Amino acid sequence: MSYDPSATVDLAAMQKSASNHLWPQFTSRKVLNDGIPVITRGEGHKIYDAQGKEYIDGLAGLFVVNAGHGRERIVDAIAKQTRQLEFMPLWSYAHPAAIELAERLANYAPADLNRVFFTTGGGEAVETAFKLAKHYWKLQGKPMKHKVISRAVAYHGTPQGALAITGIPDMKKFYEPLTPGGHRVPNTNFYRAAENGAPSEDLEEFGQWAANRIAEAIEFEGPDTVAAVFLEPVQNSGGCFPPPPGYFKRVREICDQYDVLLVSDEVICAYGRIGDFFACNALGYVPDIITSAKGITSGYAPLGAAIVSDRVYEPFQNVDNTFYHGYTWAGHPAACAAALANFDIFEEEQLNEHVKETSPFFRSELEKLLDIDIVGDVRGAGFFFGIELVKDKATKETFTEQESNRLLRDYLSPKLWEAGLYCRADDRGDPVIQLAPPLTIGEPEIKEIASILRSVLKDASKKI
Repeated sequence: MSYDPSATVDLAAMQKSASNHLWPQFTSRKVLNDGIPVITRGEGHKIYDAQGKEYIDGLAGLFVVNAGHGRERIVDAIAKQTRQLEFMPLWSYAHPAAIELAERLANYAPADLNRVFFTTGGGEAVETAFKLAKHYWKLQGKPMKHKVISRAVAYHGTPQGALAITGIPDMKKFYEPLTPGGHRVPNTNFYRAAENGAPSEDLEEFGQWAANRIAEAIEFEGPDTVAAVFLEPVQNSGGCFPPPPGYFKRVREICDQYDVLLVSDEVICAYGRIGDFFACNALGYVPDIITSAKGITSGYAPLGAAIVSDRVYEPFQNVDNTFYHGYTWAGHPAACAAALANFDIFEEEQLNEHVKETSPFFRSELEKLLDIDIVGDVRGAGFFFGIELVKDKATKETFTEQESNRLLRDYLSPKLWEAGLYCRADDRGDPVIQLAPPLTIGEPEIKEIASILRSVLKDASKKI
């Protein structure tokens, strides 16, 4: 029998089948044992489970559904493209949707970032950038430049190369030995600056300190061995660390000084999350490579892209220098058609402008939660915020691993879900709640999100 998404769902049967056959991503077996939530429908900024209950999608799926659920225009674009051409690889051939999308991405990107290498997701885009950086330097006659520098607690993907760039030890320990060459520097967590011996009174001074740690790491490893620095515009893991003023200006100077490529990992931050098609535009810096995915199609089809500068592409103009890298599904016709329709919606509805205009209100509503005992910090940018939870606000004492697990997984996640809010309770750094809703929400929805958070967090505070 063929699958019918409009058919009535037998929840118990679905959960039993999932328990027997489905292996979810990044998910403990406990979730399957307890009966995994089954989501059947999305519309606007809401998602609906198998029993018809609605939830605010406070995470845009997974930082993905930027234009919102249920966009018939994107669905129609996929169907139209599939009827015309359902598949053609980009291996020695091209198709119109990929060509048009590449040109459009180049026009959105800053300066000379004019070359687009498609992938099917963010981890693959990072993997692509890592391999490309090493290949580039070999063609420049500097074969020892193979190391990469990234920040503590930063997540850059799960392929072996991308995992070497990821700065979360617990995510890596089972897969070692990894691709060699990954090295870490401090992130831009100003809330805990003093704990790292960093300037903690002046934000701009802290930013210069954090950037200079990159120069220090390059010197320590040896400039002739470092290929690239990978940084998210706003770091996700740890709870939305925005860059201090002047941070990326200094990073760009450092990369130029030591002849190191700067990769802006915008898998989450691109396509409106910070209020521009690319966050580096919003933050005022020009990288050598941008990695992106997620919001490029608003989740209607899998797609990723690495956007590369003319400088890095230049040696590959030589017919003898082929970049031996690719993915079967990269630049899939249907996914490219979805992205083009998605961008049409962005431009016509001015979603980037909406994010920039509404972000201060979003921040102010979340900052009102700071009167709750366990809310230590609110930070972020655009429609991308983190709320750090603490045991003691005066000392910023955090929770133990056991306490954090009990607070986030045993209490907050299920209670927020029951209250009608899908978001993320994360402790890859200190315990945080993350919010990144569709970019279409307005002030009424933001107030509703804040109201749910207030109720659940106050209850959690009393129980602790």
